[in-house]
Amino acid sequence: MDTIAWQNNTLQRCSGIAPECDNYGTDCARRALAFHEGFPSYSPTPLAPLRGLATELGLGGVYVKDESHRFGLKAFKALGCSYAIGHELAHRLDLPEAGVNEITFAALCSPDVRRQLGTVTFVAATDGNHGLGVAWAAHELGHKAEIFMPAGSARVRVESIRALHARCTVTDKNYDDTVRIARDYAAERNAALIQDTAWPGYTDVPHRIMQGYTTLALEAMRQMNALGVDRPTHVFLQAGVGSFAGAMLAFFASTFQEQRPVAVIVEPHAANCLFRSFRAGDGQPHKVSGPMTTIMAGLACGEPCFLAWNILQAHADVALSCAESIAANGMRLLASPNPGDTPLTGGESGAVTAGALEYVMTRPCMKQLRARLGLNAHSHVLLICTEGNTNPEMYRPIVRYGHYACTD
Repeated sequence: MDTIAWQNNTLQRCSGIAPECDNYGTDCARRALAFHEGFPSYSPTPLAPLRGLATELGLGGVYVKDESHRFGLKAFKALGCSYAIGHELAHRLDLPEAGVNEITFAALCSPDVRRQLGTVTFVAATDGNHGLGVAWAAHELGHKAEIFMPAGSARVRVESIRALHARCTVTDKNYDDTVRIARDYAAERNAALIQDTAWPGYTDVPHRIMQGYTTLALEAMRQMNALGVDRPTHVFLQAGVGSFAGAMLAFFASTFQEQRPVAVIVEPHAANCLFRSFRAGDGQPHKVSGPMTTIMAGLACGEPCFLAWNILQAHADVALSCAESIAANGMRLLASPNPGDTPLTGGESGAVTAGALEYVMTRPCMKQLRARLGLNAHSHVLLICTEGNTNPEMYRPIVRYGHYACTD
């Protein structure tokens, strides 16, 4: 396959906004932000305007939301995990829906609530960052976590989860089969499954996880506004199961309606389920099975979340399927920026959108795609660096020694 393969979304809604998007709009984001602000370690992650890179690429602006600073965990995932766990605990307290939506960190940590709830065990499957977020949120709120990881998971990611007093088991299965193991484990023990993908009968938790992610989008919009930018014209979004991309795109569609940004979905070749779904063009999500070997561990997911799929098929513009070199080049691009730009630490999954943007803007073979997306000197492109250096054993050889170099 080419270094980057691209596919138009022929299913895209030409006018109007999918009704699902209103579940992730500004009002939702404000509630999620209010919840996250209650955590002692909360602060907005920075937004870096890369003016030198924008000039080099012939763009009006490039802005990178740096999630390597989120809650000290080096990744954004805890936003969704904590919000879903907060709502799960609120439901266990039998609060009315209004009370569930107004739940706070302080209330959940109060002695009275602790007595009512006892100790709850939260279960998740993960490639790393999601499980770390579940373990962190459970620990912060005084509960326990049991995390399952697929075969080949990085040792450092396992150790990071265990450092938060969670049990972590590495299976001999791929990610999607490991999700099924976690699901069965939770059901057998009456534990709370906190998974960021949905299936029939399991939608409330992934819905809350997606809502939790909108804190990031609201922060980014306020930061862009402070820089004098009304809205992004384009947004590049990583997709594993698609929950993050779906939540971000729903927020922008609900907020900006017909002025929503052009949305580009980015996946690795080895786990390009949304790319394949757009290419099939039949309105159904299509999965990737078997081993999904990629340095982009956080995106090594083969089965789309159907909650996200309903949003993505309506409002995403293009899907990119990317070689490993695109992620590696993005990591180097952020770590060693143009003069005057802020150096950023982007992990493999976090930096792939930067690598994709640079490749699309500089390669002659991407001319048709640039025209399709309308990327030009008037474009203001938002990228989210979803993770920092979560795997030093991978990060160092790529950034320092040029592993996975781009050859074209």
